[in-house]
Amino acid sequence: MALTLYHGEPNGPSLTVLATLFEKGIEAELKKIDLAGGARHALPFARDTEVALSLEGEGPVLVVDGTPMTDSTFIALYLDDIAPANPLRPQGAYGHWQLNMWVRFITERVAPAAALLGNRAHRPAASDEAIARVPSLDLRERWEAVREGRYVDAQIADSEGKIRLGVERTEAQIGDGDWILNDFTIADLETYAWLAPMVSTVPDAFASAPKTKAWLARVKARPSVQKALATASGDPLQSWAPGPEINRWG
Repeated sequence: MALTLYHGEPNGPSLTVLATLFEKGIEAELKKIDLAGGARHALPFARDTEVALSLEGEGPVLVVDGTPMTDSTFIALYLDDIAPANPLRPQGAYGHWQLNMWVRFITERVAPAAALLGNRAHRPAASDEAIARVPSLDLRERWEAVREGRYVDAQIADSEGKIRLGVERTEAQIGDGDWILNDFTIADLETYAWLAPMVSTVPDAFASAPKTKAWLARVKARPSVQKALATASGDPLQSWAPGPEINRWG
């Protein structure tokens, strides 16, 4: 089985997949591309349905024996399945439900908010040519809005509120334990990937969250996360590209 991972800077979805790959000890060819410059859309498989219509926006792509796969959570689950030792998901039907529900909250509420705020703070600089290659009309429109700095005040406030909600729920979920779902899982990686960059962007969200701040430090200290962060060219927290579409209905 031949695996090639096209990834960006270790932030958001690229961090999730890189850390999962290293956590599982899976061999793959790593090809770093400029997601913030729209480079994914110049790849030979860019117009494959799985890539062109990825709901994650500008995320990594894992190619397995010629088949491209997108969306960091699903890639992480795939990697966990092909290397079953030391699983990164809770066992049993209830454990699977827990993971799916938690990650859905992160990817549908926290991730779009973090992407909007991150792009606003650190505007990516894709060229006209790069944006014109984006096959998804929706994603192309988000690229144009991000590059032009077009943000609605209500969306900014809503996004900041969703980061606060994400921290509140994480604080409660950790409780007296070390990890979000008792053992270290994909839930920790996916949540860390989107919340860690928000510490400097929405600092008040973390002001009364000591368990979350201690948890962030524990996740960052894991060898797999350190190895992922070591792939950075600069400060990965300043590298952003359009992420999941922000929820239009609150």
